[in-house]
Amino acid sequence: MLFFIELFGFALALWLGLYLLVREGGNPRLSRAGAGLVAYASTLALGLLLGVRITPVLAGLYRFSLFVPALFWVGALLALWPDESVWQKRLDSLWRYGVLPVLVALYGLLARGQNPPWLAVWVGFPLLVAFLLTVRQWRSRPRPPFALLFVATLFFSLGGGLLLFPLAWLIRPWLVLASGIDLVVLGLIIGRWDALAQGEAFWPDFGRAFVYASGLALLFGGQVGLAMALETGKTYPMLLLLLTTIAAAITLVTLHRPLQTALERFTFALFPRIRQERAELYAAAAALPRTPEPGQIDWGQYDDESFARLTRRALSHLGNLPRLATSPLVQLPAVTTRLSHPQAGTLERARVLQAVLIEQITRLKPAEAENFGTGDIWRHYNALYFPYVVGLKPYSRRTEQAGLDEASQQALHWLQAQVPERTLYNWQNAAAQLIARALRSG
Repeated sequence: MLFFIELFGFALALWLGLYLLVREGGNPRLSRAGAGLVAYASTLALGLLLGVRITPVLAGLYRFSLFVPALFWVGALLALWPDESVWQKRLDSLWRYGVLPVLVALYGLLARGQNPPWLAVWVGFPLLVAFLLTVRQWRSRPRPPFALLFVATLFFSLGGGLLLFPLAWLIRPWLVLASGIDLVVLGLIIGRWDALAQGEAFWPDFGRAFVYASGLALLFGGQVGLAMALETGKTYPMLLLLLTTIAAAITLVTLHRPLQTALERFTFALFPRIRQERAELYAAAAALPRTPEPGQIDWGQYDDESFARLTRRALSHLGNLPRLATSPLVQLPAVTTRLSHPQAGTLERARVLQAVLIEQITRLKPAEAENFGTGDIWRHYNALYFPYVVGLKPYSRRTEQAGLDEASQQALHWLQAQVPERTLYNWQNAAAQLIARALRSG
């Protein structure tokens, strides 16, 4: 019975981690939480293998894996902070640039068989500090979201529990089962909260991903498990085969979209039209489970602040139709009235919303003959038009000037030389509020 509970915990942690990693690429809150869960799954898998055969390599990897989830969950806790304060940005930068050297140093220390008792305290202390600071940040607000505080507590308890009570030392059915329940709650809360913040539907996509992953894992892993039960028993090679089979099945079904995109980029390299049309069809299919149903959207539930937040996110996805298609703004009356037919598809709604947003951005342009200006009356237009419509990335080292018109080149030089990144961010927020006001009134 214990073996199946541990195996279930491994599969669940791996699936939740991969699901959060791919749900919204580039979101540090989800990606760091997902990386921590994948590392947690690795710890459970190594613990299972050590129960059958103890080798120096496995023991070293297991000791190393105990510390990895806590390090990633430190970064996840920093990403849970309500706003980007100066301290949050500094601590987040410290984590981003420091996590890789710390992991390398830990592996070099633990792979040689050393495991000093102070190491758990040394790694657990940043986790404790990040947890306390996160709780303090949220409790200082008028309406603290207790779900997020609960997520922070789960990060801390799971990471701290691994450091203080490694599963190879203290392993009981109820302990592993409790960890599995914690993982389910963690995935549900952080995924649901992020979906609400994005204005997306959550349960259809979450349920689809879970059913697909569990079904494929049972289909392929069950065959290896049946062979173990009827013939070989729990030997090291068969256990390793069972774990890798389950991991491969979950990985393939959860990461099927990026894997499929990479394969089709190679397969249809000589047929760009086919590749583009297939990519659009798959993007529309992937966006559908995350798009709210028209009848389920109550625009009255969004106050001015939350509606402005939805508008801000839609503007940031202006050049990405699949991401724009998941916004509830595709159901706005201003979008519906422009559709060619009432039953238009998801991507067509996204294209119409894109056109509506570009029109609103263009209306922010001052009534002057020039195409570019730097006065105060230009700031809202410049902050949205050039980064989101033209696609300028003024603070990226990979920004290219080839193909830019004269106004865009002037805007790029001006943003790089005269406008700090934080200032541009504030201007974009202010401009998004103006556009949100126009969308609501229209």
